[in-house]
Amino acid sequence: MEKIEQLFAELPEALVEEMLSKSEEVGNSLYASFKEIEKNKEDLRRQLFNNGFLKRASEIGYPAIPTTCGIDGSYAVERLLSIDFVACAAVAVEGLTPPSEKRHWEKPHHRVFIGPEKHNPDSASIIRGLMMEMEIELAVKAPHDIVFLDGSLTTPLIYLNQAMNKIVETEKAKLSDEIISRFDNFLEHYRIILEAKRSDKLWVGIPKYTTKRELGEKFNWPSHYDDRAILTTILLPDEFTTPIPLTSPSQPWHLKLPSGDVNKEFDEILKRIHVMYYKPHKWTPALRIEIAPSIAANNERIAILLQGIRYQCGTPGILEPYPLYIADRMVKHLGKAIPAFRQTATKRMTELHNGDIGEIFFNMHGYRTESGR
Repeated sequence: MEKIEQLFAELPEALVEEMLSKSEEVGNSLYASFKEIEKNKEDLRRQLFNNGFLKRASEIGYPAIPTTCGIDGSYAVERLLSIDFVACAAVAVEGLTPPSEKRHWEKPHHRVFIGPEKHNPDSASIIRGLMMEMEIELAVKAPHDIVFLDGSLTTPLIYLNQAMNKIVETEKAKLSDEIISRFDNFLEHYRIILEAKRSDKLWVGIPKYTTKRELGEKFNWPSHYDDRAILTTILLPDEFTTPIPLTSPSQPWHLKLPSGDVNKEFDEILKRIHVMYYKPHKWTPALRIEIAPSIAANNERIAILLQGIRYQCGTPGILEPYPLYIADRMVKHLGKAIPAFRQTATKRMTELHNGDIGEIFFNMHGYRTESGR
């Protein structure tokens, strides 16, 4: 109770009362939408079943439990008086054991960048692009049977394209050089993941948040809910939907190159990406799973994928595959750790400075930290 009171301690009483009242109205509205889906649950299931989109994992078999790992990253930008303090990191975490990966796994299982940059409102967009390069590199180097990527398979291209657009517009800096130096490897690694030609490797995108409605648009489902929300309600444990092509944007996919030219080679590759949904247990929501066409067209590879997800979602309370959950918890602490890194840098500056150290503390004063994945 004390914690709840502390949340409202600095707010005017009348404002709090009005917000609580409006929150009840929101609850009424959301409950009405929820009951609409509950009412039409059987009709929605029948639509999927009659059109061949509703399957049970038992139909394709239960192979041996595969090895898995999860990849996630985060970035942070601390705005100081004199500079921007930027950092990003990506980590790879092995799934629950057994089984454990026996093949050589190159260390370290992380990538990190930290450094000063001159004031730039686009620092967050640029550092986010570097974070995606690191995640993709770790994903390709992981030897596991299944590699879970946190987010959509289209996210790396979107974030890196945004970063490259900002780099072209701004003066070169250490951060920009770091992204450009990794760019060719990113292109190679990203293509490997999107095509997934190796029969012993599955790269899978599992976004937590999505607005996509591939099935909703196909079957004219209520537009105020995305596919994942509806399928969480109507799918039974161990049921999945037949893979269908990802919704493509109205404009072709493209990627800005360091030279300033545009690379459109990923347009056709991304248009062939497929999406499916799977509910492994009653205590988990339906998971949105984005996969390469080579996986979508092969039931044996889908069976391995579902077996890996089922095994890694075996703990109630964890609503995503275990290695992604752990990787996410790790990288989320980056933003909180930035002030400590700044203090370490400040301490070193005071050791090197012979003048008034007050000037150093002023210049290294932090105003706010922007962070994200």
